[in-house]
Amino acid sequence: MMKNENQRLSQKVAIVTGGSRGIGAAIVERLAKEGASVAFTYASSEDAATMLVERVAAAGGKAMAIRSDAADAKAVQDAVKQTVDVFGRLDILVNNAGVLHWSPFETFSLEDFDKTVAVNVRSVFVASQAAAKHMGDGGRIINIGSCNADRVPSAGGGVYAMSKSALVGLAAGLARDLGPRGITVNNVQPGPTDTDMNPQNGDHAPGLHDIMAIRRHARPEEVAGMVAYLAGPEAGMVTGANLRIDGGFAA
Repeated sequence: MMKNENQRLSQKVAIVTGGSRGIGAAIVERLAKEGASVAFTYASSEDAATMLVERVAAAGGKAMAIRSDAADAKAVQDAVKQTVDVFGRLDILVNNAGVLHWSPFETFSLEDFDKTVAVNVRSVFVASQAAAKHMGDGGRIINIGSCNADRVPSAGGGVYAMSKSALVGLAAGLARDLGPRGITVNNVQPGPTDTDMNPQNGDHAPGLHDIMAIRRHARPEEVAGMVAYLAGPEAGMVTGANLRIDGGFAA
Protein backbone atom coordinates (compact mmCIF):
# COMPACT_ATOMS: atom_id res chain seq x y z
CA MET A 1 0.00 0.00 0.00
CA MET A 2 1.04 3.60 -0.53
CA LYS A 3 2.41 4.78 2.80
CA ASN A 4 2.46 8.46 3.66
CA GLU A 5 2.15 9.60 7.23
CA ASN A 6 0.49 12.78 6.04
CA GLN A 7 -1.99 11.90 3.30
CA ARG A 8 -3.13 15.49 2.99
CA LEU A 9 -5.23 14.76 -0.09
CA SER A 10 -7.18 11.81 1.28
CA GLN A 11 -10.76 11.82 -0.04
CA LYS A 12 -9.82 14.36 -2.72
CA VAL A 13 -10.26 13.83 -6.48
CA ALA A 14 -7.90 15.29 -9.05
CA ILE A 15 -7.63 15.41 -12.82
CA VAL A 16 -4.29 16.05 -14.54
CA THR A 17 -4.34 16.88 -18.25
CA GLY A 18 -1.49 15.44 -20.30
CA GLY A 19 -0.58 13.15 -17.43
CA SER A 20 0.91 10.04 -19.01
CA ARG A 21 4.56 11.08 -19.23
CA GLY A 22 7.18 13.44 -17.86
CA ILE A 23 6.06 16.14 -15.44
CA GLY A 24 2.43 15.07 -15.77
CA ALA A 25 3.14 11.49 -14.75
CA ALA A 26 5.19 12.65 -11.77
CA ILE A 27 2.26 14.84 -10.69
CA VAL A 28 -0.18 11.94 -11.01
CA GLU A 29 2.02 9.72 -8.85
CA ARG A 30 2.62 12.41 -6.21
CA LEU A 31 -1.06 13.33 -5.85
CA ALA A 32 -1.98 9.64 -5.60
CA LYS A 33 0.75 9.13 -3.00
CA GLU A 34 -0.82 11.90 -0.96
CA GLY A 35 -4.15 10.10 -1.01
CA ALA A 36 -6.04 11.59 -3.96
CA SER A 37 -7.93 9.60 -6.56
CA VAL A 38 -6.42 10.82 -9.82
CA ALA A 39 -7.76 10.85 -13.35
CA PHE A 40 -5.39 11.91 -16.10
CA THR A 41 -5.71 12.51 -19.81
CA TYR A 42 -3.43 11.47 -22.64
CA ALA A 43 -3.57 12.02 -26.38
CA SER A 44 -1.55 9.15 -27.85
CA SER A 45 0.74 7.49 -25.30
CA GLU A 46 -1.58 4.60 -24.46
CA ASP A 47 1.17 2.23 -23.30
CA ALA A 48 2.65 4.89 -21.02
CA ALA A 49 -0.82 5.67 -19.64
CA THR A 50 -1.53 2.02 -18.91
CA MET A 51 1.81 1.57 -17.17
CA LEU A 52 1.21 4.66 -15.05
CA VAL A 53 -2.17 3.37 -13.87
CA GLU A 54 -0.50 0.07 -12.99
CA ARG A 55 2.34 1.77 -11.08
CA VAL A 56 -0.10 3.81 -9.02
CA ALA A 57 -2.26 0.75 -8.30
CA ALA A 58 0.78 -1.34 -7.33
CA ALA A 59 1.68 1.33 -4.77
CA GLY A 60 -1.84 1.27 -3.31
CA GLY A 61 -3.19 4.37 -5.05
CA LYS A 62 -6.02 4.97 -7.47
CA ALA A 63 -5.64 6.38 -10.98
CA MET A 64 -7.71 6.37 -14.17
CA ALA A 65 -6.52 7.15 -17.71
CA ILE A 66 -8.77 9.02 -20.14
CA ARG A 67 -7.88 9.37 -23.81
CA SER A 68 -8.54 13.02 -24.65
CA ASP A 69 -7.02 15.52 -27.09
CA ALA A 70 -6.37 18.82 -25.32
CA ALA A 71 -6.92 20.67 -28.60
CA ASP A 72 -10.52 19.38 -28.70
CA ALA A 73 -12.65 21.49 -26.34
CA LYS A 74 -15.45 18.95 -26.12
CA ALA A 75 -12.99 16.15 -25.35
CA VAL A 76 -11.59 18.23 -22.48
CA GLN A 77 -15.07 18.89 -21.12
CA ASP A 78 -15.97 15.20 -21.44
CA ALA A 79 -12.83 14.19 -19.53
CA VAL A 80 -13.82 16.42 -16.62
CA LYS A 81 -17.33 14.99 -16.67
CA GLN A 82 -16.04 11.41 -16.76
CA THR A 83 -13.83 12.10 -13.76
CA VAL A 84 -16.81 13.36 -11.76
CA ASP A 85 -19.01 10.50 -12.96
CA VAL A 86 -16.48 7.87 -11.85
CA PHE A 87 -15.11 9.41 -8.65
CA GLY A 88 -18.16 11.40 -7.56
CA ARG A 89 -16.55 14.81 -7.14
CA LEU A 90 -13.67 17.04 -8.24
CA ASP A 91 -11.33 19.00 -6.03
CA ILE A 92 -8.12 19.54 -7.99
CA LEU A 93 -7.41 20.37 -11.63
CA VAL A 94 -3.84 20.39 -12.93
CA ASN A 95 -3.61 21.87 -16.42
CA ASN A 96 -0.42 20.18 -17.58
CA ALA A 97 -1.08 19.37 -21.25
CA GLY A 98 1.11 21.43 -23.53
CA VAL A 99 2.91 21.58 -26.85
CA LEU A 100 6.24 23.16 -27.71
CA HIS A 101 6.89 24.61 -31.17
CA TRP A 102 10.20 26.48 -31.25
CA SER A 103 11.09 27.77 -34.70
CA PRO A 104 12.04 31.01 -36.49
CA PHE A 105 9.39 33.70 -36.49
CA GLU A 106 9.65 34.20 -40.24
CA THR A 107 8.69 30.60 -40.98
CA PHE A 108 6.45 29.85 -38.00
CA SER A 109 3.33 28.28 -39.49
CA LEU A 110 -0.18 29.45 -38.70
CA GLU A 111 -1.08 25.81 -38.05
CA ASP A 112 1.55 25.56 -35.32
CA PHE A 113 0.45 28.90 -33.90
CA ASP A 114 -3.17 27.77 -33.70
CA LYS A 115 -2.21 24.42 -32.15
CA THR A 116 -0.07 26.16 -29.54
CA VAL A 117 -2.90 28.48 -28.53
CA ALA A 118 -5.48 25.67 -28.59
CA VAL A 119 -3.51 23.39 -26.29
CA ASN A 120 -1.50 25.78 -24.12
CA VAL A 121 -4.19 28.44 -23.59
CA ARG A 122 -7.68 27.47 -24.73
CA SER A 123 -7.63 24.03 -23.11
CA VAL A 124 -6.66 25.62 -19.79
CA PHE A 125 -9.68 27.92 -19.98
CA VAL A 126 -12.00 25.10 -21.08
CA ALA A 127 -10.84 22.65 -18.41
CA SER A 128 -10.92 25.29 -15.68
CA GLN A 129 -14.42 26.39 -16.60
CA ALA A 130 -15.67 22.80 -16.68
CA ALA A 131 -13.91 21.83 -13.44
CA ALA A 132 -14.99 24.90 -11.48
CA LYS A 133 -18.63 23.89 -11.89
CA HIS A 134 -17.96 20.87 -9.67
CA MET A 135 -15.57 22.36 -7.13
CA GLY A 136 -16.50 23.55 -3.68
CA ASP A 137 -14.63 25.51 -1.04
CA GLY A 138 -10.99 24.46 -1.09
CA GLY A 139 -10.89 23.66 -4.80
CA ARG A 140 -7.56 24.00 -6.55
CA ILE A 141 -6.70 24.92 -10.14
CA ILE A 142 -3.00 24.62 -10.92
CA ASN A 143 -1.53 25.45 -14.32
CA ILE A 144 1.84 24.23 -15.53
CA GLY A 145 3.30 27.28 -17.19
CA SER A 146 6.93 27.93 -18.04
CA CYS A 147 9.83 30.13 -16.99
CA ASN A 148 9.78 31.23 -20.64
CA ALA A 149 6.92 33.52 -19.64
CA ASP A 150 9.66 35.56 -17.93
CA ARG A 151 12.71 34.83 -20.07
CA VAL A 152 13.15 33.57 -23.65
CA PRO A 153 16.73 32.30 -23.96
CA SER A 154 16.99 32.14 -27.74
CA ALA A 155 15.27 33.08 -30.98
CA GLY A 156 12.23 31.09 -32.07
CA GLY A 157 10.43 30.89 -28.74
CA GLY A 158 8.10 33.85 -29.07
CA VAL A 159 4.86 31.96 -29.67
CA TYR A 160 5.54 29.40 -26.93
CA ALA A 161 6.44 32.18 -24.49
CA MET A 162 3.30 34.09 -25.48
CA SER A 163 1.15 31.04 -24.73
CA LYS A 164 2.68 30.59 -21.29
CA SER A 165 2.52 34.31 -20.55
CA ALA A 166 -1.20 34.18 -21.24
CA LEU A 167 -1.58 31.90 -18.23
CA VAL A 168 -0.21 34.63 -15.98
CA GLY A 169 -3.13 36.93 -16.76
CA LEU A 170 -5.63 34.09 -16.78
CA ALA A 171 -4.59 32.90 -13.32
CA ALA A 172 -4.79 36.41 -11.91
CA GLY A 173 -8.26 36.92 -13.34
CA LEU A 174 -9.60 33.51 -12.36
CA ALA A 175 -8.23 33.97 -8.85
CA ARG A 176 -10.52 37.01 -8.57
CA ASP A 177 -13.47 35.20 -10.16
CA LEU A 178 -13.21 32.06 -8.03
CA GLY A 179 -11.75 33.42 -4.79
CA PRO A 180 -15.18 34.15 -3.28
CA ARG A 181 -15.93 30.43 -3.67
CA GLY A 182 -12.73 29.43 -1.85
CA ILE A 183 -11.07 28.12 -5.03
CA THR A 184 -7.43 29.02 -5.63
CA VAL A 185 -5.80 29.41 -9.06
CA ASN A 186 -2.03 29.37 -9.51
CA ASN A 187 0.70 28.81 -12.08
CA VAL A 188 3.77 26.64 -11.59
CA GLN A 189 6.52 27.74 -13.98
CA PRO A 190 9.19 25.07 -14.45
CA GLY A 191 12.53 25.72 -16.03
CA PRO A 192 14.50 23.04 -17.89
CA THR A 193 13.19 19.71 -16.61
CA ASP A 194 14.53 16.25 -17.42
CA THR A 195 11.84 14.80 -19.67
CA ASP A 196 11.64 13.29 -23.14
CA MET A 197 10.95 16.77 -24.51
CA ASN A 198 14.01 18.36 -22.88
CA PRO A 199 16.45 15.73 -21.56
CA GLN A 200 19.19 16.47 -19.05
CA ASN A 201 21.77 15.17 -21.52
CA GLY A 202 20.27 16.81 -24.61
CA ASP A 203 22.18 18.92 -27.11
CA HIS A 204 20.79 22.18 -25.73
CA ALA A 205 21.30 21.36 -22.06
CA PRO A 206 24.79 22.87 -21.58
CA GLY A 207 23.66 26.24 -22.94
CA LEU A 208 20.62 26.23 -20.67
CA HIS A 209 22.73 25.33 -17.63
CA ASP A 210 25.11 28.21 -18.40
CA ILE A 211 22.37 30.76 -17.66
CA MET A 212 21.05 29.03 -14.55
CA ALA A 213 22.10 29.59 -10.95
CA ILE A 214 21.70 25.87 -10.21
CA ARG A 215 23.28 24.26 -13.25
CA ARG A 216 21.18 21.21 -13.82
CA HIS A 217 17.77 20.20 -15.05
CA ALA A 218 15.00 19.81 -12.50
CA ARG A 219 13.60 16.37 -11.86
CA PRO A 220 9.89 15.94 -12.68
CA GLU A 221 9.38 14.90 -9.05
CA GLU A 222 10.58 18.32 -7.88
CA VAL A 223 7.94 20.06 -9.98
CA ALA A 224 5.35 17.60 -8.69
CA GLY A 225 6.29 18.53 -5.13
CA MET A 226 5.40 22.17 -5.75
CA VAL A 227 2.12 21.13 -7.33
CA ALA A 228 1.32 18.93 -4.33
CA TYR A 229 1.93 21.87 -2.01
CA LEU A 230 -0.47 24.08 -3.97
CA ALA A 231 -3.04 21.27 -3.99
CA GLY A 232 -2.85 20.81 -0.24
CA PRO A 233 -4.49 22.55 2.73
CA GLU A 234 -1.44 24.67 3.63
CA ALA A 235 -1.73 26.65 0.38
CA GLY A 236 -5.21 27.98 1.03
CA MET A 237 -4.02 31.61 0.91
CA VAL A 238 -1.88 31.22 -2.22
CA THR A 239 -3.81 32.34 -5.29
CA GLY A 240 -3.09 34.29 -8.46
CA ALA A 241 0.58 33.41 -8.00
CA ASN A 242 3.29 32.46 -10.50
CA LEU A 243 5.77 30.17 -8.78
CA ARG A 244 9.00 29.52 -10.67
CA ILE A 245 10.92 26.30 -10.14
CA ASP A 246 13.70 26.94 -12.61
CA GLY A 247 17.06 26.83 -10.82
CA GLY A 248 17.43 30.58 -11.32
CA PHE A 249 16.88 30.43 -15.10
CA ALA A 250 14.88 33.67 -14.99
CA ALA A 251 16.66 35.26 -12.01
